[in-house]
Amino acid sequence: MTNVNRSDMFISHDTGAYAPQKPVLITGGAGFIGTNLAARLASLGQQVLVFDNLSRAGVEKNLNWLTTTFPQQIHIKIADVRNKVAITGAVDASSMVFHFAAQVAVTTSIDTPMRDFEVNAGGTLNVLEAIRTSRHRPAIVYTSTNKVYGQMEDLALAVSDNRYEPIDSSISASGFDESRTLDFYSPYGCSKGCADQYVLDYARTYDIRATVLRMSCIYGPHQHGNEDQGWVAHFIKQALEDNRLTIYGDGKQVRDILFVDDLVNAFLLMQSQTEVVGGKVFNIGGGPSNTVSLLELTDMIGQIVGKKMSLRFEDWRKGDQKYYVSNTSKFSNLTGWQPRTNTNKGVGLLYEWLAGEHKIKAHRVQFQEAQVR
Repeated sequence: MTNVNRSDMFISHDTGAYAPQKPVLITGGAGFIGTNLAARLASLGQQVLVFDNLSRAGVEKNLNWLTTTFPQQIHIKIADVRNKVAITGAVDASSMVFHFAAQVAVTTSIDTPMRDFEVNAGGTLNVLEAIRTSRHRPAIVYTSTNKVYGQMEDLALAVSDNRYEPIDSSISASGFDESRTLDFYSPYGCSKGCADQYVLDYARTYDIRATVLRMSCIYGPHQHGNEDQGWVAHFIKQALEDNRLTIYGDGKQVRDILFVDDLVNAFLLMQSQTEVVGGKVFNIGGGPSNTVSLLELTDMIGQIVGKKMSLRFEDWRKGDQKYYVSNTSKFSNLTGWQPRTNTNKGVGLLYEWLAGEHKIKAHRVQFQEAQVR
């Protein structure tokens, strides 16, 4: 593995030779979203610096896949965003920053709130300071979360057999836009919300091209999900391994889910339009056309694997939203972006990838255009 050790160049992991082109820096670059973005950029011929402390399960596999698939484009720095020297050197060497490195689970934040703050809030401030004090001030895209809107207990909901729905028809049709009041809940919501606001303020105060994406649920290949984070992949893994799935709450909670390729398309648009999106915040997700409840997802997965999933139910977890769907019109109107992968197709693609990872023969998935509603 290599280190960034000069402000104007970086070392290729495979040859050790200096390369003059500044790479795109992805913190948390060996994670699920980082791997997909790194792969797309590398496939387009761009140089990518993956900055990751390799603390999450499965990221070593992602990193090995990246370096094997794109040996000339992928460069590596094994370090933590809490390390000011390391992140400053990486930023100095880079043309743009996608900041994904984070502690990502609400449950973990409740158990270890200080570490959660140090990584999510402190780490982000380190990245911002590295940009502010650099000579070329690269643009930054920061991935925030819909959790900054809190538990949303004021939302009036109707309930059906399989899902919650807003009584307000305008919310049901469009979802929540960026004017929704912030209401941080849980240490995770506080730390991500703190970072969210710091990024926007650095854009305002220091004239940095900084953009915040408040993301709903993202899913797709290279997601090694677990019970606390990456729940779409976790559900599929439990089905593939024929395990009983634990659902917290009644399973009727609804999310809009976005296939990772569509998120990467959004990142590329932001990369090409940093002046346009700089200083702005966007809600991003699958939107009203790509919503699913937990129970509906288990039914969908059961149809794919050919066997109904075994479920058990536990109490609701702190801060869980019964209904959240993104209104993405602000970003769509500005850039022309739209999700292209519907829920049925996306879940099928993730199932096929996970089956391959687990060396399980996958059923051939028939992708349907109809949405689960």
